[in-house]
Amino acid sequence: MEGVVLLSVLELWGPVYRRTESLKHVNISNKEVTASSRHYVDRLFDLDPQKVLQGVMLLYLLQQETSSTELRTECAVVLGSLAMGTENNVKSLLDCHIIPALLQGLLSPDLKFIEACLRCLRTIFISPVTPEDLLYADATVISHLMALLSRSRYTQEYICQIFSHCCKGPDHQTILFNHGAVQNIAHLLVSTSYKVRMQALKCFSVLAFENPQVSMTLVNVLVDGELLPQIFVKMLQRDKPIEMQLTSAKCLTSMCRAGAIRTDDSCIVLKTLPCLVRMCSKERLLEERVEGAETLAYLIETDVELQRIASITDHLIVMLADYFKYPSSVSAITDIKRLDHDLKHAHELRQAAFKLYASLGANDEDIRKKIIETENMMDRIVNGLSESSIKVRLAAVRCLHSLSRSVQQLRTSFQDHAVWKPLMKVLQNAPNEILVVASSTLCNLLLEFSPSKEPILESGAIELLCSLTQSENLALRVNGIWALMNMAFQAEQKIKSDILRGLSTEQLFQLLSDSDVNVLMKTLGLLRNLLSTRPHIDHIMSTHGKQIMQAVTLILEGEHNIEVKEQTLCILANIADGTTAKELIMTNDDILQKIKYYMSHSNAKLQLAAMFCISNLIWNEEEGSQERQDKLRDMGIVDILHKLSQSSDPNLCDKAKTALQQYLA
Repeated sequence: MEGVVLLSVLELWGPVYRRTESLKHVNISNKEVTASSRHYVDRLFDLDPQKVLQGVMLLYLLQQETSSTELRTECAVVLGSLAMGTENNVKSLLDCHIIPALLQGLLSPDLKFIEACLRCLRTIFISPVTPEDLLYADATVISHLMALLSRSRYTQEYICQIFSHCCKGPDHQTILFNHGAVQNIAHLLVSTSYKVRMQALKCFSVLAFENPQVSMTLVNVLVDGELLPQIFVKMLQRDKPIEMQLTSAKCLTSMCRAGAIRTDDSCIVLKTLPCLVRMCSKERLLEERVEGAETLAYLIETDVELQRIASITDHLIVMLADYFKYPSSVSAITDIKRLDHDLKHAHELRQAAFKLYASLGANDEDIRKKIIETENMMDRIVNGLSESSIKVRLAAVRCLHSLSRSVQQLRTSFQDHAVWKPLMKVLQNAPNEILVVASSTLCNLLLEFSPSKEPILESGAIELLCSLTQSENLALRVNGIWALMNMAFQAEQKIKSDILRGLSTEQLFQLLSDSDVNVLMKTLGLLRNLLSTRPHIDHIMSTHGKQIMQAVTLILEGEHNIEVKEQTLCILANIADGTTAKELIMTNDDILQKIKYYMSHSNAKLQLAAMFCISNLIWNEEEGSQERQDKLRDMGIVDILHKLSQSSDPNLCDKAKTALQQYLA
């Protein structure tokens, strides 16, 4: 075991840190450091590797109850300095089990030692190589940290920072919430220390994110007689540091999205939204502009009115176009550091702008038009679809999806820029999260009024979409079948045959027995679109009639909701409208009995759909109508029609009377 520790300490060796700087944070002067402590610390900073090995004693000494408190404190400080070095330093410290050692140190009665341990823990936990779950491994740790919050402003600052970095997702939020995080941290928002206020605020921004339980609790918390939302609003004011404005805007955004604050509340419309728009301006640092745009995109994502307000605040749509201008041209940049900084943030800026444009254009046609008319917008989206960064690609596809909801833009800009080409390329090979949004966009490009429909078909879309219907990912199955449904609408017979061939009867049955109702409804919608116009109905039923009738029977017999049964009866009505296809119903007594049953059903929608079937079967002007009428009369259908002609439902009444006239003609 000792060998492992020695190796780890050799790996630890990174840049040299000045001991005096690390000590000042925990208020220990050089005079207080014992001779014994200095001996080990000096060895750690010695240039001779053999002497450096003696530094391994730090972790050992930290854990020795017999060591003086000053020495143990000094060890924690130096280990914290090491943790500020490279990621390899942190990995090596983790390998040495530094976290359990420091957590053990928190049980000490000595406040200075506790602060030194917390500061070192904070440094280790904010490193990207440290797994957050290490904080939650022992259930007693969180309770103890909550208890330490009252000890000093340093314990408050470090513990809040640890919580905000280690709270990733609903499980962590729940643990912290159940341990009283809201009650224990709320009063820190009015601390005299800016650092404490700021870390407490960051804590609330991660606790409330996508968490209705936390958000609903925060709304009613009082601190010094003021409700938390009012405190957050004060922190939004222009005279506050940008970091504070942004973080409090994030808290209010999360509370609004969770339904704890109304979207038309003045603290959202007049405070949070304008603050976030301000963060998007050229005056702000690039990282602030990224965070501002992403938070604003989340705030307005589902609310039409907030989208409209944001779109006319401070020329936001034009302001966002500037996000695509980084890095600036190299000739304009003499500072290499600046170029490096711009390059680093360029991806993030484009991603944030695409996200915000997607939210802005989610519902309003005029806003979409303004976005598309912004300089080179369609070119930027098309370029975004082939970027190396997955996050930028995803945001670009989201933006395209949002704009593809516009009938006008599908007919103009989308066609002018042949958007379907890069979109099809994205669909060939992408992670699922991109595939889901890209296939949703394709659904819109395949609507009957879209000029892109034709070229998409020619580029092999049927095969691609049929393969999506076999995906294990539910959203991809829905989108695949949805796109095929749109493709089949008013399509020529060849396309319909290609779809049926591409899907295969086996896959069609698979989709009709899918446990998800959306998949089932879209598959029925596809069948209904395939079985439209008489020649197509007759052709498809001549090749696939047996299987389709089997599927219809299965669904009408199964435990399905009203909408599914109605859609299935509408498919039967379409089959009944065929010239030769209707015989497949007339020779199937089981199906006829089911139609009869639904004519007398308690739900008017199902009754009406069943009546459409009957009307199409008995229509006078068609060959064989007399025989069909006679058979249906013998089954008691006419009696049901007489009864329905007295119905209080005007639709049922009219349909029954029209059907009866066929018998009288």
